[in-house]
Amino acid sequence: MGEARHQPVLCAEVVRLFHLQSGKVYVDGTVGLGGHIQALLEIGPTITVVGIDRDEEALKIAAERLSPFGERVHLIHGNYRDIRKHLAHLGIEKIAGFLLDLGLSSLQLDSADRGFSFRRDGPLDMRMDTSQGLTATAVVNKASEKELTHILRDYGEERFAQRIARAILAARAKNPIERTETLAEIVRGAIPKRFHPKRIDPATRTFQALRIAVNQELLNLKEGLEAGFQALEIGGILAAISFHSLEDRTVKQFFRYKALSCTCPPDFPVCVCDKQVEAEILTRKPIQSSSEETAANPRARSAKLRAARRINVR
Repeated sequence: MGEARHQPVLCAEVVRLFHLQSGKVYVDGTVGLGGHIQALLEIGPTITVVGIDRDEEALKIAAERLSPFGERVHLIHGNYRDIRKHLAHLGIEKIAGFLLDLGLSSLQLDSADRGFSFRRDGPLDMRMDTSQGLTATAVVNKASEKELTHILRDYGEERFAQRIARAILAARAKNPIERTETLAEIVRGAIPKRFHPKRIDPATRTFQALRIAVNQELLNLKEGLEAGFQALEIGGILAAISFHSLEDRTVKQFFRYKALSCTCPPDFPVCVCDKQVEAEILTRKPIQSSSEETAANPRARSAKLRAARRINVR
């Protein structure tokens, strides 16, 4: 079901950036339904791909899709920030490429039972890894007004964070908030109608914020970028596809830091930081989907692809 609708975003651009090398190992840290991995394996007939994902349901679908490639693909249920551990388990020391597609898979978005989308009423879950304990229901019903305001403001960039937090507390005082549609209606009612966005549902930022909080997405991204970069061989490429400004900013800042030769304040007469250039940025501006791809797959509209190459520290 999900596989038929699954369209990997910016797939051709990812393949082109990696310049696939014969016999090398590449890692997809966010397998989803396996679209990017399939493209890499088809273009590079002698490469091996390691795929990591927190979503066991998605991995099962990806495993079936990728079964024709046999031992050229290894799928792992886990967190991409633990990439070094996963590679060590496979006896792999260095990799030629590391990909992160930070968007939700079509399986997650389209399944009401997963609770990621306000467009389909379902349990307020939002866990990428359903074996973890914390759910969005727990956050919404147990967090304080201050905690909820922080989550909505910092992870959703929601200007009405406090109003929404207060509305949630008032609603849950009467009945627990356990359904996606219930929460969406609370959020819509908390935001003055004249401030409802024209192109997106008013609940969009709240759902994004809760999803990030439940899954620790920004912490995973910061730690995963560094772990993945360290796993690269010299000349290896790290590529990340982001779907909102918080992710894109994190990736951009990480690449910029790796490309810096000095972090000393500008008024220092000489450099004392010993910082060395570790990366070459390959995308001065993020690569975005073409109008043709966006027309075929509207979810690609907000996607931004950035990439950098690890270079030898002198």
